Amino acid sequence: MHAKNSRTGTEAIAVNNVTKRYGKKTAIENVSFTAQPGRVTGFLGPNGAGKSSTLRILLGLDFPTSGTALIEGKPFVNHRQPLRTVGAMLDGAAAVLERRGIDHLKWIAESNRIPKERIVQVLEMVGLSNAAKARVKKYSLGMKQRLGLAAALLGEPRILILDEPVNGLDPEGIRSVRRLLQDYARNGNTVLLSSHLMDETSKIVDDIVIINNGKIIDSGSLEEVVADHDSLEEAFFALTGIKSEESW
Repeated sequence: MHAKNSRTGTEAIAVNNVTKRYGKKTAIENVSFTAQPGRVTGFLGPNGAGKSSTLRILLGLDFPTSGTALIEGKPFVNHRQPLRTVGAMLDGAAAVLERRGIDHLKWIAESNRIPKERIVQVLEMVGLSNAAKARVKKYSLGMKQRLGLAAALLGEPRILILDEPVNGLDPEGIRSVRRLLQDYARNGNTVLLSSHLMDETSKIVDDIVIINNGKIIDSGSLEEVVADHDSLEEAFFALTGIKSEESW
C-alpha cells in the first residue's frame, strides 16, 4: 500500500480503523483513509466491498463497531449545521416522486434556513433549471442524479460526499459534473466520491482509495496508484485480483 498523503492543512475527512460487524458478518475491517481540502478523492471498490457501509458510517446513518469516522475533527452528528458542512448524495435525489424538483429543494432549504436564492443557483449549477417545475416521477435517472447533486450543494458545504454522481448522465452531463466537482475542490473544498466508472474517475480525482472485501488495499495520489499500470482500470483489477471480464 502506498503511504498516506502528507499534505499540510486539516483533514476534512478522517476514517480511523473503522470496523463494522452485523452479527457474525464483518462488512468492513480496520478501514482508514483521509480526504483533504482542495482535492477530489475517489473511493473505489467492487460491489459489496464496503463502500456504502463506510459512507453511511461517515454520515452518521450507521455506527461503527469500533474506530472513528470524523468530519473536520468530529462525528457528523455533532455538527450544529450539518448541511452547511457536508453535502451528501447516497441514493440519487431520494425525493418524493409526486413532488416537483424545485419543491424538493425548497423543503430542504426551509428546514435548514437556507436562502431561497440559493435554489436558483444550484439548479443552474447542475443544469436542471428548465426541468425544475416538473414532478420528480417524470425525471430520467440522469435528472434525478442532477437533483440529488443540487440538494447536496444547497448549503454551500465545505465537503461533498457523493455516491455514483454521474450515474445515468449523458456524455455532456458527465463532463459538466466533472468540471463542477473539480472547480468545487479547487476553491478549497473537499470532494469524496464513490464510483465504479474507472475511466471517468481517472479524469476527475486527485487521490484514490481502493477497498476490497471490507479492507483498504491501496491509497495515495492518482499518480501513485497507477504508477506501475497503464490505467486506473488496470491498477484496480491488479490490486483487487478481479478479472476484467467478471461482473462487479
